[in-house]
Amino acid sequence: MNEGDLERPIFNVLIVDDTPLNVRVLQRALMCEGYQTLVAYNGREARYLAAKHMPDLILLDIVMPEENGFETLRQLKSNPATQDIPVIFISGDDQVETKVSGLDAGAVDYITKPFHLDEVKARVRLHLRLAIATHAMLASQAQKLKQIREAQTSLLTQPADHPDARFGAVFESLLEAGGDFYEVVPIGDRIYSYFLADVAGHDIATGFLTAALKVLLKQNCTPLYQPAESMRMINRVLLEILPSGKYLTAAYLLLNRQTGTATIVNMAHPPVIYQPVDQRPRLIEIRGDVLGAFGEVTFESVSLQVEPGDRFFMFSDGLLERIGARTVWTATISHIVEMIARLADYPIQDACDNLSTKAKERFGPVDDDLIVLGVQV
Repeated sequence: MNEGDLERPIFNVLIVDDTPLNVRVLQRALMCEGYQTLVAYNGREARYLAAKHMPDLILLDIVMPEENGFETLRQLKSNPATQDIPVIFISGDDQVETKVSGLDAGAVDYITKPFHLDEVKARVRLHLRLAIATHAMLASQAQKLKQIREAQTSLLTQPADHPDARFGAVFESLLEAGGDFYEVVPIGDRIYSYFLADVAGHDIATGFLTAALKVLLKQNCTPLYQPAESMRMINRVLLEILPSGKYLTAAYLLLNRQTGTATIVNMAHPPVIYQPVDQRPRLIEIRGDVLGAFGEVTFESVSLQVEPGDRFFMFSDGLLERIGARTVWTATISHIVEMIARLADYPIQDACDNLSTKAKERFGPVDDDLIVLGVQV
């Protein structure tokens, strides 16, 4: 639908038939109803016009030379630009099997020849109304999901919120409500905790966990508990609130800049990468169970002595896995280590940005949520 002006939308119908008389009859009838029309006499021309002008509806003959209506419809549906245009078949074949095949192929309706113009006009009007209603519903859903995404993103801590935490972050959500999350929690003077999680599944309920996780981290990541103890306490709460089948993989870093110590806990997540000043980055590989799935869990931890300028990089598997290419992080993480090595002289936020960009160049476009969290001692 095009907007002729604010009050009068313009509807465009593409008529496809190899018989000029049928085209003229249909064209005249629809134009008398106020529709604009496009005309094609074969399937190839129809596909070209559909992609170029994006009509609101297509009336498509089945029996045509070179390319029949079924093949035209198949190719229209295989093109992302035209796959949502409603198509009504008009054909002299009144066999039930043909009608069913047409509807199964993606047509929204089937009119038999010889057609009655009143029936054609009624069906065109009906399916244009349905298309408008569908578009309005999808737009409404998209707007609601956009609001959810904006709300979720607004809950993520930004580097400017805690300048002394000295971190950079990249967050990209595949869907409106993403399943990846990070948080930075001040524990004391020059003591911060950094948490990054990937929630299994992508749906609206997953997005709502962001607020719950922020609260749990602030309540349980305190000087009273060791990092592994904090994660066990959070696990107990998640067991109560997560629906069946939901769980988190996560990485947790407690950095005490006063004492120069860093403690890392890993919960079945890709390993944290540690980059000492003037040294090659290395993986911190430790074992741990997922969060929110089991009552009895084991979380290993490792503590390191660190120096000013040392760096840690945490990330979700969306940085280095590609579901479509069936690549997993265990096969690609060595490339991430090399990328980080070449970013040693970049400011921490620039290093995160460049790591995300270089990973996309190396592995292809992302097909999952993505977070990169970089921390400088």
